[in-house]
Amino acid sequence: METGNPQGAELDLIEEIGSTCVLMRTRLISRVITAIHDEALQPFGIGAAQFVLLVVIGKLEPASRAQIGRYHRQDRSTLSRNLKVILADGWAEEDPTRVHGRIRPLVLTEAGRALLIRAAPAWRKAQAEAKVVLGQGGTDAVMAIANGILSDPAGA
Repeated sequence: METGNPQGAELDLIEEIGSTCVLMRTRLISRVITAIHDEALQPFGIGAAQFVLLVVIGKLEPASRAQIGRYHRQDRSTLSRNLKVILADGWAEEDPTRVHGRIRPLVLTEAGRALLIRAAPAWRKAQAEAKVVLGQGGTDAVMAIANGILSDPAGA
């Protein structure tokens, strides 16, 4: 394929992808919703990705890194990068009473629990803003789709 201006069939393909691509639309939605939450959570020194990860750890605890990654459908490098922040800031820790071989289950610390409580009003405000962006139908659809994915044992 030549570089430069697209011609003919290429234009048709670009138009098709640009106007119908589910991937493009879901990534756009994700960036907008993430930005809303990042802005709301910034005063607490945490980003949206780390905040959600704290919630996942709290929901599953004690949980291994592999369990967290499977539950949240997150690849190892992304999970490791976000866990590094959470562990370094003391919001979660390995539970020494549950270490088994190479498995080091993670739990929230008191600081992590306190952060979730302090940040909850900002999170709720961001949620309300995100729901306005998505509309009720969009919010309901996103929640139903995500809940279906989370309940799928094939991913766990």
